[in-house]
Amino acid sequence: MDLCVCVCAFWCVSCMNGLLFCNAWFVHQYTNVAVLNTAYWYDQEDTVWYHEGLQELVDARYWLAEYSIPRAMARLAKEREESQRPGAEKAARTQELHKKLRKLANSCSQVGDDRPISFCQFSPNSKLLATASWSGLCKLWSVPDCELVRVLRGHNEKAGAIVFHPQATLSLSPSSLAMASCAADGSVCLWNLESDTPIAELEGHYSRVSRLNYHPSGRFIGTACFDCSWRLWDLETHTEVLHQEGHSKPVYNVCFHPDGSLVGSCGMDACGRVWDLRTGKCVLLLDGHLKNVLAMDFSPNGFHVATGSDDHTVNVWDLRRKRCIYTIPAHDNLVSHLKFQENAGNFLITSSYDNTAKVWAHPGWTPLKTLAGHEGKVMCIDLSPDEQYYATASYDRTFKLWEKEV
Repeated sequence: MDLCVCVCAFWCVSCMNGLLFCNAWFVHQYTNVAVLNTAYWYDQEDTVWYHEGLQELVDARYWLAEYSIPRAMARLAKEREESQRPGAEKAARTQELHKKLRKLANSCSQVGDDRPISFCQFSPNSKLLATASWSGLCKLWSVPDCELVRVLRGHNEKAGAIVFHPQATLSLSPSSLAMASCAADGSVCLWNLESDTPIAELEGHYSRVSRLNYHPSGRFIGTACFDCSWRLWDLETHTEVLHQEGHSKPVYNVCFHPDGSLVGSCGMDACGRVWDLRTGKCVLLLDGHLKNVLAMDFSPNGFHVATGSDDHTVNVWDLRRKRCIYTIPAHDNLVSHLKFQENAGNFLITSSYDNTAKVWAHPGWTPLKTLAGHEGKVMCIDLSPDEQYYATASYDRTFKLWEKEV
């Protein structure tokens, strides 16, 4: 089937005095026309400034459109199917989930490094945990016994994050590109599951790279940089296809929509932005926090996005209404990381510099469980894909595993 897409190979930089909304049409053969809201910035003279993009960016935009539209259709079909389930069945299932979450307890605690541990993430098969440390080392640990599997040496400064390819430990071979990590010196290293040294590096950052994330396809990776921009890299060619400005201060985090159509960025300018990868437009400004926005994640339902801030709160935004629908007074210190339940988005987990992590129910955003036990700031939290384990990484140099108490 042919796909006809309105694709813009340009990105826009101007005096950001206003926001004008228009419609970009995506037409797919044998389907109805769908309207997607997009946006562009204009200055006082209504003059729009564009910088011409690379041909690689045009190709990437077409590829992303072809990838994301079928995923969006599948997500909506799943939502329709779920809406047909009896209310009593859904209520019983939610009650059972909440009961399980309230029984979470610490099952393992491990000293992970001699410097604070800045990040942790489970592998897609839930059998490995990757950690990043201010020593510059990244490490792989077995789950659930927390035994050291491998030390990854490639950074000379504080490592900010390490993330797994969506198919690592599943369909990819151990020699394939499986992980990516970033550090304060701007280095981004690519790893496989066999070597303790990088198999490649993404060169081009000249400021701190605080966070990075894989696109759901695994083909692209986004990096958040302290030069007030975020970047999109094509891992098939190891080239930068997009260098996106738009924030007035350093960008701290970047995340992708589950369909692969949108990307979210947030940073030290106290706001977040949602961008359409298929057109290059900023479709929504998330302006509501009072201080730095350090954490961001899209819900699997496709229309909610959460942001966590230095103002101690978590804001939940509705992409359809284009506004904040709930503010959670989440912690007594800055919110360092957050994540929705991966498959359904029925709860949200957060970590904070108040030495705790918390689990929040959806809908209602009521607190279900507080995970306390660290002696220092909790810098990251993650949930295993099989939903059996939770991991927290801390300034106290330890990481902990949490599971349902028997």
